Amino acid sequence: MAERENRRGRREDREETPEFADRLVAINRVSKTVKGGKRFGFAALVVVGDQRGRVGFGKGKAKEVPEAIRKATEQAKRNMFRVALRESRTLHHDMEGRHGAGRVVMRSAPEGTGIIAGGPMRAVFEMLGIKDVVAKSLGSQNPYNMIRATLDGLRKESSPRQVAARRGKKVADILPKRDEAPQESSQIAEEA
Repeated sequence: MAERENRRGRREDREETPEFADRLVAINRVSKTVKGGKRFGFAALVVVGDQRGRVGFGKGKAKEVPEAIRKATEQAKRNMFRVALRESRTLHHDMEGRHGAGRVVMRSAPEGTGIIAGGPMRAVFEMLGIKDVVAKSLGSQNPYNMIRATLDGLRKESSPRQVAARRGKKVADILPKRDEAPQESSQIAEEA
């Protein structure tokens, strides 16, 4: 990545790598009553991802909607992290995420299931690039808490490769043997 310095001496990273997709999840208008009337401001919640396993979220506040969205998108790009996906379409295992009163349950699903999830969670899965997942939000319906709970659960996910490295074993030792299951079923059929 090319870096350059601006006038204030801060480094700026230019995005040369993949373009990111972003999804506006929520926009909230807030008003402040002052002597002359009311002043309106806007808060935006945005989820950004490369649809290949990286996702992040951000929030921005400004007097105008486009500026709030721009700030939220920039923050989301800075807060991106990678999630290990199975076959680039679903999760490796079932998991639960929590944040405050928000609780989210996510389950891996067979091919063709699609994204079965509500509102803010759906945005996270689409930006992440997941095609098959079943998710349920329990508790808080606040979009901020739902997204944070979803990302908390996704951060807990570990692929077989990560588990093998942690245990000092090979991936083949951790994954169930695929050849054994069909043999057992054929032996049961022969006995009957």
